[in-house]
Amino acid sequence: MFYKKSFIFLLLITPLQFSWAEWSGSVSLEYRHFTEEPLYPNQHDGANSSIAFQPEYNHSWNNGRQLFSFIPYVREDENDEERSQADIRELSWLTASENWELRLGIRKVFWGVTESQHLVDIINQSDLAANIDGEDKFGQPMINLALIGDYGTLDLFVLPYFRERSFPGEEGRLRGLYPDVTRDAIYQSDDEEKHIDYAARWSKSIDVWDIGLSYFNGTSRDPIINPLMDGPPIFVPYYALIQQLGLDLQATVDSWLWKLEYINRDSDFESYNAATLGLEYTWFGNAESPSDLGLVLEYLYDDRGDSAATPFENDIFLGLRVALNDTQSTDALIGFIKDLDKDTTIYSIEASRRVGESWKLSLEARIYESNDATDANLYAIRDDDYVQMELSYYF
Repeated sequence: MFYKKSFIFLLLITPLQFSWAEWSGSVSLEYRHFTEEPLYPNQHDGANSSIAFQPEYNHSWNNGRQLFSFIPYVREDENDEERSQADIRELSWLTASENWELRLGIRKVFWGVTESQHLVDIINQSDLAANIDGEDKFGQPMINLALIGDYGTLDLFVLPYFRERSFPGEEGRLRGLYPDVTRDAIYQSDDEEKHIDYAARWSKSIDVWDIGLSYFNGTSRDPIINPLMDGPPIFVPYYALIQQLGLDLQATVDSWLWKLEYINRDSDFESYNAATLGLEYTWFGNAESPSDLGLVLEYLYDDRGDSAATPFENDIFLGLRVALNDTQSTDALIGFIKDLDKDTTIYSIEASRRVGESWKLSLEARIYESNDATDANLYAIRDDDYVQMELSYYF
């Protein structure tokens, strides 16, 4: 039934690329195979497939000083209904002058410089149903004024509506400790998802340094998960009000990149500091070939220790980045994150290669090696090792 629906879906969207002159985008078929039997009841076993469609419409006028962007997103998943979704990743209007830019609507904004995690990246909510690595984000409604001058760029944000985090469903893999995360979230603010959040970021390049200083005041994008035990356990996300100060630094010195992300987060429930410190060295033109080889080393720290909601409170990341610099844009990142206190390690591979002019083949694999029940986040997904292939068509 799933493959029949996918085929009909492809038939419906294929003609669109020929009739919309200002449209581009992609259609992706994903195949994910789990190598171990599921750890929890009702989870699917073996393989899982999905199809995703993300068109993009961009229209500019007034010599590029006005821009309208629209990026919808649709995914149909074979087994996990929480992973099947329709969303607007971007629906925005930009007007620009020489020393300011104003953006209104739904957008995605990325902050950060490190590879293993992005501590300072707080504007958009994570779509964990799509992938638990936190790289997939929902669009965020916003008003964004950027002031540009010799002093750098000052971005000011008003965020009038909050997006709740998504989680894998009961039938999905990688759901971990939360088999039934109710949609009825609890908020610290009486305004709930209508609470108005504020953020600001100053950024500037000085010599070899790229500097970013950020501030956020509003509803935390990271919920606290509390179980309700009146009957079968139901896990309810609780969204607290927080203030966060952030710093991201990157220095480029010859073949070296030196990186730092640091946050101080404060709420009525806790106050803590977290940081990721790293370096990357690249051998350009390795072995007299056009390929580049990079070594990435990062240290992940959270002063909450074992009480941290994240598994990365005292860990190291070691990775090898390969870019062949060929006509197919072949690249790969192979690495692992090792907990220095517990017997847990995450191994990962991410690779991609263009096929012809319009196709791209991507590989993703993760192994969750966890023998320590005190590291609850990773121990709960210890049997969810997987290999994923994705074939995307770009138009």
